[in-house]
Amino acid sequence: MPLRMHLSTDDLTRVRTAQAPDPMWESLLSMHVLRSADAPAVYGRWRRATPVTLGAAARRILRLAPPTGYSPDFLTPAAGESGLESGVAALLATPRHRLRHDLTELARTGPPLPSWARALADGDREAVRQLSEGVRAYFRTALEPYWPHIGSRFEAERTAHGHTLAEQGVSGLLSTLHPLLVWESPVLTVHGPLGERDLHLDGRGVLLLPSYFCWGAPTVLRDPTLPPVVVYPMAHRTGTTLTPDTRGEPAGTSLEGLIGRTRAAILRNAVGGRTTTALARAAGVSPGTASHHASVLREAGLVTTRRKGPSVLHVATPLGQALLGGRSRHEARRG
Repeated sequence: MPLRMHLSTDDLTRVRTAQAPDPMWESLLSMHVLRSADAPAVYGRWRRATPVTLGAAARRILRLAPPTGYSPDFLTPAAGESGLESGVAALLATPRHRLRHDLTELARTGPPLPSWARALADGDREAVRQLSEGVRAYFRTALEPYWPHIGSRFEAERTAHGHTLAEQGVSGLLSTLHPLLVWESPVLTVHGPLGERDLHLDGRGVLLLPSYFCWGAPTVLRDPTLPPVVVYPMAHRTGTTLTPDTRGEPAGTSLEGLIGRTRAAILRNAVGGRTTTALARAAGVSPGTASHHASVLREAGLVTTRRKGPSVLHVATPLGQALLGGRSRHEARRG
């Protein structure tokens, strides 16, 4: 049953491709894979290793992410595009009506909810805080060790899309994203278990987000009033498998000796994206000092920096992530 997404001329001028993998979407979709029995072999090693590493806070979140069907829209806020901490901050600020609406929908369509979901649906701040901490803990444990690999695959996908966009325009890009995304102007048909319906974007445009952990079919948010996004599977090469980058000492003294203790801490914490204030807090320095070190890392090509509303977001580049994994600059460029 397809979803038909109607794009006006204004919408076509507002089609955007994501600039980095979204840690909130990857967290949710990886939870689906973790609890599924038939996801592709590329996830096999990750799926065997991850359950034993998850703490109680991370495990709680799995109860809100059944392997099939609906998952709450509030778990993947638009702010996740700017990195983990921005996404977690948006989760903390979720209005009570959104929590109640999404959890009611989950209870209607999915398995029984845990007892603590009632307090969450009531907007209890402690329940929301525990939810946010659980999402952060899940990402740091289940995804952060693999983020360099995910980031490099995303960068390859984004580069290919950039070439298509330059050569064939928006229509060419929409026509080549995924076999289950069919573009027949002015409608993008999303095939999959989304329920047959029509979504008119009304000039809002749409974000195109390739995802490492999206498998099978593309997905969208259930609520049509939320910022439109189409999340679709990356193409995985045959025979590849997701493994952590264990070459070197990601958090050890070798990296600190190379770039200094504070810069190493800032680079590590920029995986997934963080604001200057969040980096300062994580590294135990002032925001001014964190900003200075982030600038040095940016000049070295290890982080990118962009403004997101009133904040400045710093994200580790594939080269920076490779350095965290112990590879030299020459090796990172080669592979």
